[in-house]
Amino acid sequence: MNFLRGVMGGQSAGPQHTEAETIQKLCDRVASSTLLDDRRNAVRALKSLSKKYRLEVGIQAMEHLIHVLQTDRSDSEIIGYALDTLYNIISNDEEEEVDDVEEENSTRQSEDLGSQFTEIFIKQQENVTLLLSLLEEFDFHVRWPGVKLLTSLLKQLGPQVQQIILVSPMGVSRLMDLLADSREVIRNDGVLLLQALTRSNGAIQKIVAFENAFERLLDIISEEGNSDGGIVVEDCLILLQNLLKNNNSNQNFFKEGSYIQRMKPWFEVGDENSGWSAQKVTNLHLMLQLVRVLVSPTNPPGATSSCQKAMFQCGLLQQLCTILMATGVPADILTETINTVSEVIRGYQVNQDYFASVNAPSNPPRPAIVVLLMSMVNERQPFVLRCAVLYCFQCFLYKNQKGQGEIVSTLLPSTIDATGNSVSAGQLLCGGLFSTDSLSNWCAAVALAHALQENATQKEQLLRVQLATSIGNPPVSLLQQCTNILSQGSKIQTRVGLLMLLCTWLSNCPIAVTHFLHNSANVPFLTGQIAENLGEEEQLVQGLCALLLGISIYFNDNSLESYKKEKLKQLIEKRIGKENFIEKLGFISKHELYSRASQKPQPNFPSPEYMIFDHEFTKLVKELEGVITKAIYKSSEEDKKEEEVKKTLEQHDNIVTHYKNMIREQDLQLEELKQQVSTLKCQNEQLQTAVTQQVSQIQQHKDQYNLLKIQLGKDNQHQGSYSEGAQMNGVQPEEIGRLREEIEELKNNQELLQSKLTEKDSVIENLKSSQTSGTNEQSSAIVSARDSEQVAELKQELATLKSQLNSQSVEITKLQTEKQELLQKTEVFAKSVEVQGETETVIATKTTDVEGRLSALLQETKELKNEIKALSEERTAIKEQLDSSNSTIAILQTEKDKLELEITDSKKEQDDLLVLLADQDQKILSLKNKLKDLGHPVEEEDELESGDQEDEDDESEDPGKDLDHI
Repeated sequence: MNFLRGVMGGQSAGPQHTEAETIQKLCDRVASSTLLDDRRNAVRALKSLSKKYRLEVGIQAMEHLIHVLQTDRSDSEIIGYALDTLYNIISNDEEEEVDDVEEENSTRQSEDLGSQFTEIFIKQQENVTLLLSLLEEFDFHVRWPGVKLLTSLLKQLGPQVQQIILVSPMGVSRLMDLLADSREVIRNDGVLLLQALTRSNGAIQKIVAFENAFERLLDIISEEGNSDGGIVVEDCLILLQNLLKNNNSNQNFFKEGSYIQRMKPWFEVGDENSGWSAQKVTNLHLMLQLVRVLVSPTNPPGATSSCQKAMFQCGLLQQLCTILMATGVPADILTETINTVSEVIRGYQVNQDYFASVNAPSNPPRPAIVVLLMSMVNERQPFVLRCAVLYCFQCFLYKNQKGQGEIVSTLLPSTIDATGNSVSAGQLLCGGLFSTDSLSNWCAAVALAHALQENATQKEQLLRVQLATSIGNPPVSLLQQCTNILSQGSKIQTRVGLLMLLCTWLSNCPIAVTHFLHNSANVPFLTGQIAENLGEEEQLVQGLCALLLGISIYFNDNSLESYKKEKLKQLIEKRIGKENFIEKLGFISKHELYSRASQKPQPNFPSPEYMIFDHEFTKLVKELEGVITKAIYKSSEEDKKEEEVKKTLEQHDNIVTHYKNMIREQDLQLEELKQQVSTLKCQNEQLQTAVTQQVSQIQQHKDQYNLLKIQLGKDNQHQGSYSEGAQMNGVQPEEIGRLREEIEELKNNQELLQSKLTEKDSVIENLKSSQTSGTNEQSSAIVSARDSEQVAELKQELATLKSQLNSQSVEITKLQTEKQELLQKTEVFAKSVEVQGETETVIATKTTDVEGRLSALLQETKELKNEIKALSEERTAIKEQLDSSNSTIAILQTEKDKLELEITDSKKEQDDLLVLLADQDQKILSLKNKLKDLGHPVEEEDELESGDQEDEDDESEDPGKDLDHI
């Protein structure tokens, strides 16, 4: 500061001249001084002068300050002073107090200075790029003034600076890093910078959103305490609104990123009577507006419905309804909550059904709709709140035929509570419709009109409503009561509301038109209102009466003889005149409040006097004004033609309906075909997996083939090749050995049976010899008969055994032939392996270049494929042979079992034969004893045995005789 005092010495001589000279000297010092300290002190002095002498410093020093930013980046202190000085020059923030008289002029001059200096600074786009590069410095004294300076530039000339930043490489990404700064001052000012950067620029909004802005901003809001946070939360919410409002891409990104679910904790405020600070009210108001941005009626319908669905699924709608029914909530928060709930449920059936089920915490519980309607028809409630309730009721009924039916049903005689303990929505609407408060009349009429919007069924049902006007008088229909109030000359707001209700009621409903025309006083009243020349205030009523009469003509089904279309048009021509009628009809769309109401669905009026038109009614007027004009000028012949055209159109509609049904059926068939396609795709995938498995199996077979080549090359013996061939073809050597053992056993059994047969033959011969040597003819005849029977049985057994032996020998022959075939196949494989080995060596010797190697590889691949194919075919043949071998083994096993059973039976028969022989010996012995007793000579045992021996020798000498005998 001593340097500054020295430079500014002698100020008293001439203040203005001295200040300019001082600034000039400081600028020269900045430009010419070689010492960094001198330049730093000069820039610091300029900073201290820049607030008071903004114009002088800006004109003389800006160029030098920019040069400092370019050349002295290594010194953060001088860079910080330069940035602060530029900020003071460009910024319009006035810190010094000014008089009330000079305030306006001073502010205007300050704004002009700021924009002019900003224009000078950004004239060279490199200056903005330089400033963006300085923001990468982490030093607090550089980054913070840089953020403030860039924010000020954006406030002065936002679109131009936005365009420069947009084309700057990584410009927006550098600014997004400010949100991650650990120093709250820089982070918070970074939020303000991004607010100014994203204002009204969709391209930058998208870049900021895709730089993860939503995640960072929601984290900051959560860290600061959600709605209980301070000004930082407010700034973050404003930035979120900038990113989302009128930006469908960012809204979809916000929804797809599941950020809607993170909004639910914002509204967990409870129903405490205390704790509603001004900042909390501001934060919650902005949070509610952010919800409305996502579900605004101006958004694309698909995007709005998806956000409404997400808000219901995450519990956000339920939380809003809790605030709606809570106590102690400030009026402006309650009003904004009602508007928010309105747009969250508008046109989405699931949310509308949930809202219909919400009950207020009263005793007894009442539906939330009823409680809200009580506020709407209560003239002591704030006007803004009553408008919000009307909007909520309209959104609840928008495209909700179920809700419309429930509201109209509360007016029908069968559903009205006779005890009067509870008030229904229909009773509240009727009470408001006929109340003395014109605003309640208008709100109730519009609400009831929305219950009939595009719903012909409810229009017909409402004709059944009867009202008891006074004791002793018969009940009057609701339609008649509305026309009676119109004819009584009530307030304009009341008549406008009733006329909008009647126009909505009668449009597209010929039955209601017939009921309206049935009262003979209605048409004269309307023609009288239209024909009079009244003031400007009554012109709107005249236009609405003309619209109602035109609806009665256009939707007339000519069921009443006195009020057919042609007679009504003649009446208009005589009493009003067609041109005059069309002119009065045009008063509606020419009214100054008509265009305002047609812009947005929400009834947003500055005061009750402006509450004239409803948004949905303006759409009805736009739809009917032209067709009514044409209907008035049409002749009877044209009407007939039009009726014919209508019939043709009805027929066409029937044809269209038929085709729609056909298309629906085709859609069902298409769905079935799609399912079949998906099934076939699944099957295709399964087949692909099967093919993959087959490929792996082929690879396994290839490996087995390579292994067999190696094994066949090592083993040259016949037995070895046979065993390898057998194993390769799926027949194990153990199985062949087992078959051989079984064959040997069968041969042994055959020899054993042969020996047993020989023994039996010897026994038979002994019996024969004993039979011939016997003297008793009777006994020998008996014995020979029995022996002949046994011999016959033995012959049969012998024949059976021979046949079995023959069959076994045949099977053995088959097995041997199969063995030979297997040996031949293994030899063929061995030869193919040798041939392949020779070809591979020849190819290996001849491959000298890349083309030769490539052709060799291709050839080998082809050979491998052929070999794999041959292997698969041979594998199939071997498998068939194995199956036949297995069946042969099974047959042999069964034959073996049969032989064993037969051997067992033969053993039993031998035992029986031995018993018979023992009995025979006993009988022979007894006969011998008798012969001895009778004195006949009997040979001894030894002689008999020797005789038997001789007989056996004779038989052995001539075996052919024995075989012939057998």
